[in-house]
This record gives sequence, structure tokens and C-alpha cells, in this order.
Amino acid sequence: MKFKKGDAIAVDFDGTCVTHEYPKVGRHIGAPRVLDRIVRNGGKLILWTMRSGKELADAINWFKEMNIPLHGIQRNPDQDPRFPSPKAYAKIYIDDAALGCPLKQGLKGERPFVNWEVVELLLFGDNDTN
Repeated sequence: MKFKKGDAIAVDFDGTCVTHEYPKVGRHIGAPRVLDRIVRNGGKLILWTMRSGKELADAINWFKEMNIPLHGIQRNPDQDPRFPSPKAYAKIYIDDAALGCPLKQGLKGERPFVNWEVVELLLFGDNDTN
């Protein structure tokens, strides 16, 4: 599915933005450049994760440290209030557990994580960093 300006994109954290190392914040896997490109091109990122409490704060801080603004955390602030579903509405969901999400094999038996090079191609149709 191609990304369009104004699209809300829900993004998981562990195994998606960083390697699986919960409750710690995992290693970088290439997400910041693509997430930044999404935002620069008018996308609205929603952090959509199982983390809560301090661990959720750690994930939010990761986005701040990467200078990637979040449109929402666990919910879409643009979601129609007549539909109080706990599921955040988004046009696209990027999650390592999603069927069909492109993955890379982890090192030394680690769980696979999102392949951001392929995600970028799926969203933008090229690998240009603009």
C-alpha cells in the first residue's frame, strides 16, 4: 500500500522500531530514517504498542531522541469520538507481528524484526531519502 500525504500510520515499537529487548529499548534497525521521511511527507505517526508505564515512556523518549514527532500515542487524536474503540484508526499499520510485514532475521537466534528498506519501498516506491 502506497503512502499518501495525511495518512495516519500506526507503528509498533519492539521488533518494529528497534530490536526485541523488552523491557529495555532495543538496538536501531533502520526505522528513524524512514519514520522521519513519513513525517516530512505529511504522515501522522501513531505509536501503537503493548508497552505501558515506564516502558511506554522509554519508547516515547526514543521518538523524542530521534526527533520524530508522534501524532498520537496508543490512539489517533483525529479518530471520530462517536467511535470510542480502543483500536487506533490508521490507514497503515507497521508491526513485526503483522501477516506479510517484511522482516529481517535477527542476529544469533534473535527474533526477526522489521526490514525498513523494504517498508520504505512499499510506502514510497523508491529508496530515495527525500
